[in-house]
Amino acid sequence: MDVPAKRPESTTPAAAAKKAKSTKTVAYISWVALALMTTSSVASLRPAPTMAVYGLASIFLYIVPAIVFLLPTALVSAELASGWEGGVFKWVSEGISKPAGFFAVWCQFAMTIFYYPSLLGFVASTLAYVINPDLASSGVWTAIVIMVCYWTGVWVSSRGTSGVAGLASGGLIIGTLIPGALLVILGVAFLGQGNESAAPMTASNLLPAWAGLSSLVLIVNNFLSYSGMEMNAVHVGSLRKPGSEFPRAMFMAMGLVLLIFILPALAISWIVPAEQLSLTAGVMQAFDAVFAAFGSQWLTPILGIMLVAASLGGMLTWLAGPSKGLLLISRQEGYLPPFLQKLNKHGVQQNILVTQGLVTTVIALAYAFIPDVSSAYWIFSVITTQVYLIMYLLMFVAAVRLRRKHPDHPRGYRAPMLTGLCGVGFAASLAALLIGFVPPSQFGSGSVGVYLAVVAGGALGLGLLVPYLFLRFRKPSWRTEPTSSEEAVA
Repeated sequence: MDVPAKRPESTTPAAAAKKAKSTKTVAYISWVALALMTTSSVASLRPAPTMAVYGLASIFLYIVPAIVFLLPTALVSAELASGWEGGVFKWVSEGISKPAGFFAVWCQFAMTIFYYPSLLGFVASTLAYVINPDLASSGVWTAIVIMVCYWTGVWVSSRGTSGVAGLASGGLIIGTLIPGALLVILGVAFLGQGNESAAPMTASNLLPAWAGLSSLVLIVNNFLSYSGMEMNAVHVGSLRKPGSEFPRAMFMAMGLVLLIFILPALAISWIVPAEQLSLTAGVMQAFDAVFAAFGSQWLTPILGIMLVAASLGGMLTWLAGPSKGLLLISRQEGYLPPFLQKLNKHGVQQNILVTQGLVTTVIALAYAFIPDVSSAYWIFSVITTQVYLIMYLLMFVAAVRLRRKHPDHPRGYRAPMLTGLCGVGFAASLAALLIGFVPPSQFGSGSVGVYLAVVAGGALGLGLLVPYLFLRFRKPSWRTEPTSSEEAVA
């Protein structure tokens, strides 16, 4: 008797449907697209005035942290993202411990508390050139703008407004690429007219002048400029050949980011003398000066509005993101008290945003009492960087431990020489964190004791002490059953 041949599994309706479904759900992107996505999330004009102080040496000060921090961070986080879903909390929890994972995700959130005042300090100085340039050096004006913008952002975010993410993508073009390209073109034209560069452009100026550790402190700001690569690493699974295409994308992104960072900084150094440069209003100072040279000063307010719009759009997209991640983890593990876990009728973590806003308001008031707005901006930028660097230190340790503990765990991408990359990234992050406690040579006239107290209190107090207290007084009743929407996100 003939026995019917068994239908191959691949041709059964169920298997065919499964195969069709899997085919539909895979959406590949090119490595060039990933490079451009990474560039858009990292590049900004905001740090340009800080590095323009160094003139031609800014090239060196951008390239060094790109090699020792940006590249290790990108490659290491790509391996983690391709093997463990859930972001930095999952990586550090699996690699070290859940409390360490909470410290990491807390630092990712807490750095924004000081990030918003520094970002909005830039907005205040830029907006001053639209209204009255003299306001750029006013601490009271800066404090008012920070508070008004932040609380307006909280109001918008707490209503669950959708579509604000589009503001950031448009902001790259409106507030970064167009102004950056225009600044460089005008800078070249400025020199082409026979004007002398404000900063010397000779080979002897390629390295920063050495005046002890304080002469290298401004490099710390560049670590913040390059941060956030761990968020782009989640796209490594969307590449057809992650092993070869991801490094290619990262090298291309690094080249583009360096161009966007370096060229505008050089253009500013050509136009505005270092001793006159404001760390918050330097971009607008350069535009104002070069437009005046070409008799087109009426364009200054227009560029100011473009920069402000892009910065505010970026603030809105950042405002709810890190706090949302902290909320989801805290509800599942009980890391935050119930008051901070409550949601409003729109499903937004309003109590976290309001509490964060109260701290931001106190920080904003510091602008009104610190005589030099640039000094305040620098201090808050350093604190932001140091808090974020704590998270990176934990991430590098976790990556090494995960490779050793779970060498056979499936990974879509394996970073080459992982231990060496983590060693370089960890050492660079630790060095940057420690150097941040040294007052920069540009602010030597201030009190060293006050500088250390503010920086240490902000970085160590907010980055380590506060989360430790949450863990120390944690109660089982703090755990909250996740809602259906939260389970979907998880």
